Amino acid sequence: MPLVRVSLLRGKPRQYRAAILENIYQAMLESFNVPKDDQFMVLTEHDPEELVFNRSYMNIERSDDFVLIQLTVSNTRNQEQKNALFKRIVERLGQDPGIRPEDVMISLVEGDKGNWSFGHGIAQYVA
Repeated sequence: MPLVRVSLLRGKPRQYRAAILENIYQAMLESFNVPKDDQFMVLTEHDPEELVFNRSYMNIERSDDFVLIQLTVSNTRNQEQKNALFKRIVERLGQDPGIRPEDVMISLVEGDKGNWSFGHGIAQYVA
């Protein structure tokens, strides 16, 4: 059920972008109790003036390889599960396509299970 939005600077090859989405999806399967085939993801490339990020906030040095990941999820997971997801995403992205941990920012947006409709105008999780 997570809706994943990924933002990065324009110019990375198709294979690089595909690896980001695939590895986020695999990390969710491995560590966040996401059902197989629950894959809804958007990747957006931006010009530098459209993706503004502080390159040293919290003493973390970020580069042009910065990736912002926002996951909208139901509020059904504890902090331990969230931490495991954060860790696994960073590990997988480090392996492929080779993004430094300093360049991965993750934000979870949580909401009620009744906020989702996967089609037909029905809130499937509460119907």
